[in-house]
Amino acid sequence: MERQPHVVVVGSANIDLTTFTDLFPRPGETIFGRKFQLGFGGKGANQAVASALCGAKVSMVARVGDDLFGPATVQNFMAQGIDASHVWITRGESSGVAPIFVDSAGQNRILVVKGANDALTPADVDAAAPLLRQADCIVLQLEVPVETVYYTLRFARRNGIRSILNPAPGQPLDLAELANADYVVPNETEAEALSGMPVRNIEEARVCAQHLLDSGLRRVIITLGGNGALCASADGMEHAPPHRVEPMDTTGAGDAFIGSFACFLGSGMAESEALARANVYAALSTLSVGTQMSFVTRERFEAAWR
Repeated sequence: MERQPHVVVVGSANIDLTTFTDLFPRPGETIFGRKFQLGFGGKGANQAVASALCGAKVSMVARVGDDLFGPATVQNFMAQGIDASHVWITRGESSGVAPIFVDSAGQNRILVVKGANDALTPADVDAAAPLLRQADCIVLQLEVPVETVYYTLRFARRNGIRSILNPAPGQPLDLAELANADYVVPNETEAEALSGMPVRNIEEARVCAQHLLDSGLRRVIITLGGNGALCASADGMEHAPPHRVEPMDTTGAGDAFIGSFACFLGSGMAESEALARANVYAALSTLSVGTQMSFVTRERFEAAWR
């Protein structure tokens, strides 16, 4: 029977500062942009919001700065129904920000300043240990220090708590440490960064996933955008086909997938059903612009699922 799971996200919270412009300025040049948009982002925060919208009880473990954006980020979590009691304001640090510049052709240039995200330490994980022990699932990404991610995965393994790692942004990692995760969920680029193998289609994804399993990982889900997702474990491989839509903006679709998957799996659904549902939820997020603002409610999702 489906129940409400408790998902704890240990990860990043950013502010996205998006400027739309016809041209990028040359060095020393000042030009006018067409439009500006400020939004709440960060992979950890995005995944927390997606999970909460799908019906999970969600708690966030994170750090924000002592600037204007820090309290606003905490307030956004609370407005989304997310427990922010372990989101700490870090003195002398800026909040994480992502200035994004988008030209008229849709090409973007992004700078990410990690700020207080880079101050989340294993000591913070220890401080949140009573909360983490209550979790049905712990979700992590790589916009906080890697040593904190490894430490949290070891904590989850020792305490018998399911953990999901989204190894993004893509980078080489210690696969022995990743073996502590119940699920490692990269996209094609991130899977290539982990394995050194190209992932351009489903068959290459199968080869890559097998390589990662042979390297000690327990379960691997490679998200393939318009090709769906591939789930691999010692029990075999399952390809979940995509939910066909005409996307407007794919930004944040991976975060929508992971946050919803954590909720669906934690609620007691079989892995195959949770995977199929997460594919649909991620597809729905591409029908409007933005990240968190594009994530749909559980009611909207259920209508599409039916």
